[in-house]
Amino acid sequence: MASDTHNPPTLFKCRQCGDCCKGYGGTYVTDKDIAAISAFIDCDPDRFVAQYCTLSGSRLLLAQRNDGYCIFWDGLCRIHAVKPQMCRRWPFIGSLLVDAGNWLIMAESCPGIRTDIPADKLEKYLKQIVSHDRNI
Repeated sequence: MASDTHNPPTLFKCRQCGDCCKGYGGTYVTDKDIAAISAFIDCDPDRFVAQYCTLSGSRLLLAQRNDGYCIFWDGLCRIHAVKPQMCRRWPFIGSLLVDAGNWLIMAESCPGIRTDIPADKLEKYLKQIVSHDRNI
């Protein structure tokens, strides 16, 4: 049976390459993320923010090493069990779902994002994802 908007294909399969852990403007963390990661690494939340986060405007980001990777990337994510919401959602984040062009641009740097789907169908699948997930 062919995929349609009621049964879209898998659009992403993580390859654990770490490319999403490098650059791209950083990883925002919520208060809930900070609490979970702090507990996971046995660190006071205030100390966690001071030691592992930076500010982007008024929002906190996980710090990045000099090579551009997230401070918690070490060949694999050291906080994978409690990774931030932004990481858990990847690549199903609002800016990539607004149109197929954004999805395909990011696919150039993420080998897990499928690009072999015709643009008109991809557009329908992305809209379906957005309509089913009000948190995007």
